[in-house]
Amino acid sequence: MPPLALLMTILGITLSTLMVTSANHWLTAWLGLELNMISIIPMIAKQKHLRSTEAATKYFLTQATASALLLFSSTLNVWQTGSWDITQLDNKIPMTLMIPALTMKMGAAPTHFWLPEVLQGSTLTTALLITTWQKIAPITLLYMISNHTQSNIMLFIGLLSILIGGWGGMNQTQLRKMMAYSSIAHLGWTITAMSIVPNIALLNIIIYMTMSTPFFLLLTATTSKTLLTTTTQWAHSPAAAIIMTMLLLSMASLPPLTGFTPKLLILNNLTMHKLATMATMMALLSLLSLVFYLRTTYLLTSTIPPTTAQSTTLWRLKPNHTPITTTLTPIALFNITILPNLLM
Repeated sequence: MPPLALLMTILGITLSTLMVTSANHWLTAWLGLELNMISIIPMIAKQKHLRSTEAATKYFLTQATASALLLFSSTLNVWQTGSWDITQLDNKIPMTLMIPALTMKMGAAPTHFWLPEVLQGSTLTTALLITTWQKIAPITLLYMISNHTQSNIMLFIGLLSILIGGWGGMNQTQLRKMMAYSSIAHLGWTITAMSIVPNIALLNIIIYMTMSTPFFLLLTATTSKTLLTTTTQWAHSPAAAIIMTMLLLSMASLPPLTGFTPKLLILNNLTMHKLATMATMMALLSLLSLVFYLRTTYLLTSTIPPTTAQSTTLWRLKPNHTPITTTLTPIALFNITILPNLLM
């Protein structure tokens, strides 16, 4: 992609997200979401390959459908209440329609069908943007209307996302698709907490973005795309293999790593709100995600000396760890020390 086109694309993605996060009018938010969608499509389709064209088409169709549903819902609310204010989504029917529109935008179940396919047809850098930055705008809108959301619908969508994210990730050998289902599962935890404790829901998604960013950057630096390539990771770069293993265990929410913090807070608040059954089901369903996280960590560490690799060593580029990876990795692994302050 030419430098000027890349600059315009990045500028469009950044400004559109800032437009949505700072908006208080539904039309402004809708305009920002449309600009956000149009800006990232060239990045998805920049590869001269049919798979990337297919991914860009799927992304456009689903995002356009979600935008149309969002506009219809907000217009219906204006017809009923006379207010374009985002925080005044008081009517029951527009609220019910708005939730699937936002979940389709971010890729949560049951409107998750586009996310694994789009990520598989994109580059690792574009997949990183889709699973992190592109979720900021719809999650912000969901946070702004969280006081009016119906808890039953949110809890159902959250539980379904955790189930589908764990179940779908178990069948994947492609790391991009596995991370797509991981994103769906983490969105399930976020949506569940959004109707009970919105602040902890934001903490959960921020920590997930902090964990997934260095992981995607390491995949890009080591050109790892499948589970097969992870079996040669140790011989290629032992430091990268150790960091990726720790990041996966953190995303699996194993203590004392960072990913354990928001999950414990969410389960604690669900129990305090007399939703112990819901908390138990979420904890049990998260074991499905734990399976493919542990499988990947096993493959990463299975060739530690004196064990030899069981597959042909693939040609790799020289490891190039960016400053972002170096900065975010300690935060993504060891901020468990803030837990006592969050519980107070």
